[in-house]
Amino acid sequence: MADPSDNSGEKMLRKTPIYSLVTDQNDLKGTAACLEAETAIGVDLEADSLFHYREKVCLIQISTPSKNILVDPLALDDLSPLSPVFRNPHIRKIFHGADYDMRSLYRDFNIEVCGLFDTQIAARFVGVRETGLAALLKEYMGVIAEKKYQKKDWSQRPLPDAMLAYGVQDTCHLLSLCRMLEKELREKERLTFVEEECELLSKVRPNSETDDPLFLKFKGARRLGPRDLAVLESVLHLRDELARKRDRPPFKILGNASIIEMVERKPATEKALREIKGVSVRQVKMLGQALLKNIAEGLALEENQLPAFPRKTRRRIGVRASRRIEALKHWRDKRAREMNLDPSLICTTAQIQSIALAHSRREEELEEVDTLRAWQKNLFGDEIYSLMKGMD
Repeated sequence: MADPSDNSGEKMLRKTPIYSLVTDQNDLKGTAACLEAETAIGVDLEADSLFHYREKVCLIQISTPSKNILVDPLALDDLSPLSPVFRNPHIRKIFHGADYDMRSLYRDFNIEVCGLFDTQIAARFVGVRETGLAALLKEYMGVIAEKKYQKKDWSQRPLPDAMLAYGVQDTCHLLSLCRMLEKELREKERLTFVEEECELLSKVRPNSETDDPLFLKFKGARRLGPRDLAVLESVLHLRDELARKRDRPPFKILGNASIIEMVERKPATEKALREIKGVSVRQVKMLGQALLKNIAEGLALEENQLPAFPRKTRRRIGVRASRRIEALKHWRDKRAREMNLDPSLICTTAQIQSIALAHSRREEELEEVDTLRAWQKNLFGDEIYSLMKGMD
């Protein structure tokens, strides 16, 4: 790890990284052909979720041991030349916190990733508590990462030179960071754990659009009654319609905190709307009548038309299963302390519940607990089996 007192990382960051910007289809094909010869690349994405109704990938950053490449998908008609590179399992793709990236690449370009290595997952299995990229770069390499462009509009064109240079910083150190983390993982004999987790992560896909009520994804809706849900759904539909027309994120049309207060207070006049915290005079002027109309529509619904938040059917947990859960949690926490890991890495609460409810009396039954990873079964299978057997 880097010496915290050494400021060489800061000096290194002040130097503008050298990069090439790909905006031409022929250049993209040539770039893809060159990447096919690599054994590992660092990758990151920038998107515009804070500025548009439908987010999209606006920049793809790729670093090799010798070069930094910025691919501009907004200037290119077809990113399929990159697909073979990302699908090639012999080229390691190093991301940090890759869940969003896996979903975005597939959603926008139908790109699938094989050979993923996520430095955030790796850091967690090493035992690092602060696993943000900026924290890891500082701890391992003495690099002070600049984050001031993180929330800028990456869909603007042309992108300022400073933003392009910023885009490189999240990938140009990934290969070195990966090597350091991999060395520690090998020493701790945990590399296979990370490889399995990354393999599973590489298969995540974006949620498909549905006609489900909008309130299902609204924080706090679960505690509301049917009438309040009707008002909430009506207001959310208005916000969504306006956001789509204006090509803006819904939260920039009307904030969630203001909406939940409207649902609770159900204003019937513009004067009452102005008393809602977070609602500006301008918003009342532009949206007031439409909001009042939609609130009234929610209030006017017949009782038999009112929505209800779906309740999850929970499997009943008996006294014996509860005891097994407590025993497994005690074992899990003890193992986490011994391995200096977050307890959820040893076994999540959901996995513990699955084991306890299955109550495996034979070792082969533990294999059928599909929530467990292969590495967990190999490493902890005997311990879990002995613990459960002892509770018969």
